Amino acid sequence: MPAIATRSTSAAAEESTKSDQIRSDPVTTPQKRKLRSNSESSTPSAAEDGAICLPSTPNWKSPRLCGSLSSPRSPSPIGNELISGDEVARKCRSPVKRSSEALFGKSKWNPKDSEQMRAVKEALHVSTAPSSAVCREEEYSRVLEFCKSCVEKEKSGSLYVCGCPGTGKTMIMEKVKVSLAEWSKEGGFQQPDVLYMNCTSLTNPTEVFSKILKRVQPEKKIKALTEALKLIHNVYSMDGHSSPKRLLLLIVDELDYLITKDRTVLHELFMLTTLPSSRCILIGIANAIDLANRFLPRLESLNCKPMVLTFRAYSKDQILRILQDRLMVFNHTVFQLQALELCARKVAAASGDMRKALSVCRSAIEMLEAEGKQNPISQCLLAEDGTIERDVSVSCCSKQANMVQVDHMALALSKTFKSPIVETVQSLPLHQQIFLCSATKLFRGNKKLATAKELNKHYMDLCNSMQIKAVGFSELSSICRVLGDQGLLKVAPSHRIDRVGLKVDAADISFALQGVRFFRKCLS
Repeated sequence: MPAIATRSTSAAAEESTKSDQIRSDPVTTPQKRKLRSNSESSTPSAAEDGAICLPSTPNWKSPRLCGSLSSPRSPSPIGNELISGDEVARKCRSPVKRSSEALFGKSKWNPKDSEQMRAVKEALHVSTAPSSAVCREEEYSRVLEFCKSCVEKEKSGSLYVCGCPGTGKTMIMEKVKVSLAEWSKEGGFQQPDVLYMNCTSLTNPTEVFSKILKRVQPEKKIKALTEALKLIHNVYSMDGHSSPKRLLLLIVDELDYLITKDRTVLHELFMLTTLPSSRCILIGIANAIDLANRFLPRLESLNCKPMVLTFRAYSKDQILRILQDRLMVFNHTVFQLQALELCARKVAAASGDMRKALSVCRSAIEMLEAEGKQNPISQCLLAEDGTIERDVSVSCCSKQANMVQVDHMALALSKTFKSPIVETVQSLPLHQQIFLCSATKLFRGNKKLATAKELNKHYMDLCNSMQIKAVGFSELSSICRVLGDQGLLKVAPSHRIDRVGLKVDAADISFALQGVRFFRKCLS
């Protein structure tokens, strides 16, 4: 009877056949997986033997090796160098971005890192030129167009730039010099000679003409003002025998120092642009805004009236935008937004001086650096009663402990804008500060005077909210007299204190007390 081949018997037969082949043919013995380099060399021989070539699976790589940027297995098509793709992308970035990435390539911002701190301080330094004319685009465009017009038409001209200190006048001139040189080179125009002069370095106002002549003709020696003027007239007039080939862009900073009784030096300087076929372009810079009104009528009668460009003080939003632009190159948040807003608001209200804002921010970052060097435990400082926390210290448990916060900025502002009122309020005892805080809240609006009973009620409410034992009414009367003697309160001249009012600005008291978290919350 024929045998029926079942699945089990056929499988057993196949297994026995394979085992016999393996024993008889040692070439077909299973081998370990070969490396990619070895498999490439062994592929032709396998094909010649008639073996079936299966698609090779990709070799497994270690995540540690895959994450390495300097792996020799990741070549770049650029030249003959072996550069990774990330390295190529990094080389294509701007120098500012590359420097910030080199400094801040770490996982988190660390205020104890000296390199990171140095980079932030350098970005906030006054001498560090910004990447662009932020918030001064219109003024930059007007000055540059004035210079382009003079160079393109090869004619003279004069421009008077005025504005308060720290409004970006000198910074714009530096950028105009660079842009004018690039524009002249690209357009095929002859680049003018540029002479920048700061009048604060002059010992005598008449020395300005000697400086100009020394730049254009160093070999000339002059003895008097009239001789220097005559030589300059010959040099920068086409009628002269030694007329120059190039225009002269003369930038005179701190023009206020050239003012004399008869204003002869100032007038003669601007008259250089009115010479026949003059080759001089003059830009005068001064801080005094009314200087133009004082000497412009005389210049107009001499037919040398300059164009006038006024730089206005920076506003709160402009100061905030400039600070954020300088800090944008860093990968981490260094300043709390509320801290920058506080700085911008205070500086804009005081003067609008951008240099003052940069100085305040540098002072705040130095405070954060000093706190990082202290013992972390000593950074959590509380009042004696344990209820008020001084914001000058940073909580070691806070997530934003590594950032410049409002308390740092408030202390830096108080040091920069020191006033006797702020210092006096900050040095007062606790109960006197609470009394002033309650008076500041009470006198908001149009109210100027209040009775002692009303002040006592507000004072008691603040003490209860702070869980502090309030002083009695008799002691409160003595507090009012002490604050009146210090010039902070207006106290009625009688035995019993009937009516009390603030003698100083409430904003100064609020600014002095905002370093304490509780007071800032009450006054907000």
